[in-house]
This record gives sequence, structure tokens and C-alpha cells, in this order.
Amino acid sequence: MRLKYYTLLFLFLISCSDSGNPKIKSSNQKGKVVAVKDGDTIEILTSTNETIIIRLAEIDCPEKKQPFGQKAKQFTSDFCFGKFVEIIGNKKDRYGRTLAFVFDEYRNNLNEILVNNGLAWQYVAHSKSEILKKLEKEARNAKLGLWIDENLTPPWQWRKIRINR
Repeated sequence: MRLKYYTLLFLFLISCSDSGNPKIKSSNQKGKVVAVKDGDTIEILTSTNETIIIRLAEIDCPEKKQPFGQKAKQFTSDFCFGKFVEIIGNKKDRYGRTLAFVFDEYRNNLNEILVNNGLAWQYVAHSKSEILKKLEKEARNAKLGLWIDENLTPPWQWRKIRINR
């Protein structure tokens, strides 16, 4: 009886864990990646033939016309195009895209891997993740990917400049 109680308590505590992503209330879905729109936006097809556009949560890749934008898109494509992924997240952005963390079959987190490889920024306006902060700092210090360039324009600033033209 005690073992059963402790097992249930343990499972409850695990289900309450935020895994370092406090904004995401877990909502898991699986699907096959059928399109990679850019480094941080993919489209999946679920088992119910529903297509869902996913915007990777808490990160921001360079836009396609920015330096490293095409590399970020290619990296994301190599990681998941044509493969089955799991998404964790249920919030929507202002364009109706699902904000989520994307995991491959080995539980590798695409959001973190992009930052770790210097192909994305932590989107600090929408993220308090200490993990992403640490990964970005490591990539910057190692001058990986986009961090080789000392005159970077973060994508959120680049988009704002383009809109105001």
C-alpha cells in the first residue's frame, strides 16, 4: 500500500515538473514534419491528417534574408524534415501558429540545439529559460554560427526595421 502511495506521489510530482520551460503547459502531439518554412517554423501532419504550423518556442532564428538565415533553415530541415517529432506546447502566437518545443525520436530538443549551434537567439522577450541562456552564452563564447559576426542584428529588430520602411 505504501509503495503504491509513493509511486502515485512520484508520478504526480513528475507531471507537475516544468522541465525548465515555465510558460509551456504540456500538451503533447506527434506528427510528421511536412514543411520547413524557416529555421524556427515547421509544419507537421498529425495522425488525424491535421496540419499544424509550429513556431519554435522561446527562440528566434535569423530571417531567411539575414546572414545565417538559410543555414538555420537547412539545419532545421536536416534535423526533422520527413521525420516524426513530438511537440510540447499549446499556446498560439498572433499568427495562429502553435508555440512549442520540438523533439525528435531520441528526445533531442530542436529549440535548444539551434541555440547551442549558434543558429538562434534565446528570444528573451518570451523566454526566461536558464538553459537557453546558458546555451546562447556558450555559443557566443565559442563564436559558433552567427556569433562569428560582431555586427549582428537580432531578427526581432530586423523585422521591425523592415516593417517601418
